[in-house]
Amino acid sequence: MEKIYVDLKERSYFIYFEDDFEYLSRLLEERTDWKKFLIVTDSNVDKEYAASIEQILTNAGKQCCKFVFNAGEQSKCLKTISDIYRVCIDNRLDRNSVIIALGGGVTGDMAGFAAATYMRGIRFIQVPTSLLAQVDSSVGGKVGVDFQGTKNIIGAFHQPAFVYINISTLKTLPKREFVSGMAEVIKHAVIYDSAFFDYLEQNMDQILSLDLRTLRYVIKRNCEIKSSIVQQDEKEQGLRAILNFGHTIGHAIESVYNFQFLHGECVSLGMVAVGRLACNMDIFSAEDHDRMTALLKKVGLPVKLENVDVEAVYNEMLKDKKQRDNQLKFILPVEIGKVIQSTEITKDMIFDVLK
Repeated sequence: MEKIYVDLKERSYFIYFEDDFEYLSRLLEERTDWKKFLIVTDSNVDKEYAASIEQILTNAGKQCCKFVFNAGEQSKCLKTISDIYRVCIDNRLDRNSVIIALGGGVTGDMAGFAAATYMRGIRFIQVPTSLLAQVDSSVGGKVGVDFQGTKNIIGAFHQPAFVYINISTLKTLPKREFVSGMAEVIKHAVIYDSAFFDYLEQNMDQILSLDLRTLRYVIKRNCEIKSSIVQQDEKEQGLRAILNFGHTIGHAIESVYNFQFLHGECVSLGMVAVGRLACNMDIFSAEDHDRMTALLKKVGLPVKLENVDVEAVYNEMLKDKKQRDNQLKFILPVEIGKVIQSTEITKDMIFDVLK
């Protein structure tokens, strides 16, 4: 059993790393005060893993119900949250009840938001089954939904009771989804750990072949990086903003193109664009930008988008949660493993890289 402790005082929790769901059974049996559970999952993950989780809960003597939504970003809205509330009420979930988020980033964000707001907050458990969720979105307590096409504009901070990562679930993940998750892996290396970036360059073939030993190290290292940042700045008052590297432009592309591109694909485009912005400012070397771009390409992520609607993307960027007084905050790389925050970016500078 490998685990990481996320130290957030009374909101602290463990992240567990396993190759199956066996230890999850023991964790749930130990919590005799947790009696009633709601599994929230999507229509794809439901077919693969929901029955296993339901059986674990039943064997542990827990009451269990389930809510399944249509897979995809389009479901990440207040209508789905309303449906989750209805299931909670119909099954009489109370403040000792627990929501299990079984699935990818969309599932975790929505299940967590429902847990944060139902009865002013109940417990939830993250059981991420996608690479993106395992390395990023399941850790840190950011939960929420999209609204009127704008990404994650409604949300809360609500830490999970624990995170349980079964690495073997990645074997059933569609390749495009796996590749999308690799954008967050590379992002963490670029912003925080140059040695980890070197490791990714040297071990990408094993990662893409889903070697479990290599994946365990990669996923654990990502969780260590994110946990370290979150422990220092839980509610994004400063340092935590560096986790948004590539996201200001990436989220805007996601919204403008009506979510036809996956999150990681858009983050990849955002990282390349912001890297070019930093190069234009003479704070990031062309060599490091080429290394980052080459690694993204090797994974299979997009590094260029033709015929971008520059005006639409820029206007969507102005809705970004990190902007203050109409000034956008950018996370700019200065070298592999180090970034800075800046609001000294003009509209013309942004248009140059978007074009």
